Amino acid sequence: MAVQFAKRMESLKASEIREILKVTQRPEVISFAGGLPAPECFPVDEMREVAARVLSERGRVALQYSTTEGDPALRRAIAERMRDRLAADVPPEEVLITSGSQQGLDLTGKVFLDEGDAVLCESPTYLGAINALQVYRPRFVEVPTDDDGMLPEELDKRLAAEPRAKLAYVIPDFQNPTGRTWSLARRHAFMEIVSRRKLPVVEDNPYGELRFEGTPLPALKAIDPDGLVVFLGTFSKIFCPGLRIGWLAARRRLLEKYVVVKQGADLHTSTLAQMQIAAYVEAYDLDDNVARIREVYRRRRDAMIRAIEAEFPPGVRFTRPHGGLFLWVELPASLNAREVLARCVAENVAFVPGGSFFPNGGHENTFRLNFSNMPEPRIAEGIARLGRVLRELVGRVEPSGVREAGVAAAG
Repeated sequence: MAVQFAKRMESLKASEIREILKVTQRPEVISFAGGLPAPECFPVDEMREVAARVLSERGRVALQYSTTEGDPALRRAIAERMRDRLAADVPPEEVLITSGSQQGLDLTGKVFLDEGDAVLCESPTYLGAINALQVYRPRFVEVPTDDDGMLPEELDKRLAAEPRAKLAYVIPDFQNPTGRTWSLARRHAFMEIVSRRKLPVVEDNPYGELRFEGTPLPALKAIDPDGLVVFLGTFSKIFCPGLRIGWLAARRRLLEKYVVVKQGADLHTSTLAQMQIAAYVEAYDLDDNVARIREVYRRRRDAMIRAIEAEFPPGVRFTRPHGGLFLWVELPASLNAREVLARCVAENVAFVPGGSFFPNGGHENTFRLNFSNMPEPRIAEGIARLGRVLRELVGRVEPSGVREAGVAAAG
C-alpha cells in the first residue's frame, strides 16, 4: 500500500526564501535574500554572563517544564515594553510566550481557520505568513495597498463581498516585503472598518522598534477598543533570533484559545531561553542594544539606496523605508525577477523574487532586498553586480535617473 499523506500537503511547498538561502551559504555570495539580523549586534558577552547566572541561581527551574503561558517575569517585561514603546496597554496576563512569532501565525490558523475561510491581507504580504496559514487551506483575499497602507475602501468592498471572512493579517510597520509603514489615518480607518464588522485582526509587528526616522506611530493594538487585535511580537529582530522567543498579546477570551492549541503543539516555549531574556532585560538596557541595531541598519539602508541610485537603470522603481530590514524593487513589466535571480546567482548575488509574496500569484517583475545582514562595502558591491545584470536586461548601458517607487510613510 502506497504512503498516503493528508490532503493539506497537496498545497504546501518549501519556503522559497529558505531554498534560496541554501544557495547563498557560499561565502562568495552576497545575499540580500534572508531577513537575517546583523550577527555583530548580538550581545554575546552579556548573554554568556546571563546564561551562567540563570543556571547558577535558578538552574533547576530553568531546566524544568514550565507553564504554557510563559515565564511571569518575561511576560511582565513584555507588557511594560508594549506600553512604553507601542502605546498598547496590555496586562501581563494577556501575554502568551511563543516559539518565535512564526508559531503565533501557526497557532492563529489552528484557532480561526476552517478550509475555505477567507484571510484578508495586504498585497503583497509576508511569505512566512502565507506558508503558515496555507496549512489550514484558507483562501487569501488580497487587498490593494499603497505607500500609506491598506486601502480602506477596498477593504470594505472585499469584506462586503466575502461572507466567509475570518480574519485580517497585516504588518503596519516597515512591512515585509515592501518596507512600507501605514499612516496614522489609515490605521484609524482600518480599525473603524474591522470594528464595525467584528473581524479579528492579526497585527504582526517584528520591526516596529527599528525606526530610523520619523515619528513612532501607535500599534493597531493601542487603538483597538473592542479587543479584536491579536498582536504578534518577537525578540528575533531586536535581540537574538536563535533564542526563538516571541509573544502573542490578546484579550483573555482569545488568548485562552491560543493557550489550548499551544499546549497541543509544544506544551510550552523553552524555559531556559525565556529566563535568559528576562534576566538580560533586568541586568542590561535592551533599549541601548536596540539603538545600536537601528544605527547599523540605518547606515546599511542608506548605503543600499545610494548604490541603487548609482547602479540601477531607468525604469526600475524602489521604496525607501523609514525603518525595518527590507526595501522593494519593481522592474519594468517585461522582466521576470526569477530569471533575473538566475543571472544574479551566476554573479554571486541573491535576492528574493517578489511573486512569492502575492498569495494569488502574479507580479513577477518585483523583488525584495534585505539590507540588515551585509556591511556597507558588500552592499555596494552586491548592488553593483545586480545593477550590471539589470542594465543588460533592460538594454541600457549607463545607469541614470532612478526614481523611488513611493517613500514609506513616516507618520
